[in-house]
Amino acid sequence: MVKAGIVGGTGYTGVELLRLLAAHPQVALQVITSRSEAGMPVADMFPNLRGKVDLCFSEPSVDELSHCDVVFFATPHGVAMKSAGELLDNGVKVIDLGADFRIKDIPEWEKWYGMQHTSHELVAEAVYGLPEVNREAIKQARLIACPGCYPTAVQLGFMPLLEQKLVDVKHLIADAKSGVSGAGRKANVGTLLCEASESMKAYAVPGHRHLPEIQQGLVQMANAQVGLTFVPHLTPMIRGIHATLYARLTSDVDLQSLYEQRYESETFVDVMPAGSHPETRSVKGANQCRIAIHRPQDGNTVVILSVIDNLVKGAAGQAVQSMNILFALDENTGLETIALLP
Repeated sequence: MVKAGIVGGTGYTGVELLRLLAAHPQVALQVITSRSEAGMPVADMFPNLRGKVDLCFSEPSVDELSHCDVVFFATPHGVAMKSAGELLDNGVKVIDLGADFRIKDIPEWEKWYGMQHTSHELVAEAVYGLPEVNREAIKQARLIACPGCYPTAVQLGFMPLLEQKLVDVKHLIADAKSGVSGAGRKANVGTLLCEASESMKAYAVPGHRHLPEIQQGLVQMANAQVGLTFVPHLTPMIRGIHATLYARLTSDVDLQSLYEQRYESETFVDVMPAGSHPETRSVKGANQCRIAIHRPQDGNTVVILSVIDNLVKGAAGQAVQSMNILFALDENTGLETIALLP
């Protein structure tokens, strides 16, 4: 059994991680921390875990966490970089669901996240936890940086085109919509029901902090600099991301076959039949990315539709997927949940 701890178990990604790990047949939950809720039974805060998790939240303690095989950080940005090093020194694997180790360019990270980075050496070591790209590196990792939700949907959507150099990489567009849970479990006027319901809006058009992360991944796929316009939107739903991606083709190719062949061995990427329009509800609660490819009017513009659950394949599920790889478990262990409908 893999002994697992969670730092920051009270947010939306934290409780999603708890839901997945509590049902994982090869995981024993050891520690769940929360400074604000220390002493409270986890199931009192999250009644869906009654009978499944009998731990109480506790104060973060490196000594206690060091008894784990792996520790997940489901914490605000800037927290993991302060504690990860000591845990790694104690032989604990670390998987960070925040952004502390995702971006290799530290000055760029500091620009977008507005704080000083204190663990430069760990940024260099961290493996970006997108299994469809870095599976072999994940197997050998001590520290995994779990990708963001928007970056997951966008990178998986563009990847086959960029790898095969089939599009103009200087003119890529990602038009992405997210459910309100992507903003986190905190008090915020903009995410109140009366503010977000029955409305939709773009935000962070001049620049979103996920932009450099997406660009970093696309550059590696294309082996060239890319020009990306990324516009996120807030939609009145709880879960889900729908990314509509646009690129200009530079070669004529059977796009459906290209995507089917690229992802044929990927359990958690589903290439839909030609002409499909995947819905966010088709991945709700599941560690799945569903993709459809279109070429309107047989022109030179390709449109890729990519949908994920931002809390699962966009966060906690992908972290568990990386954990399975890291500990040589079947990759789909604990992640076979079928999406919820309706």
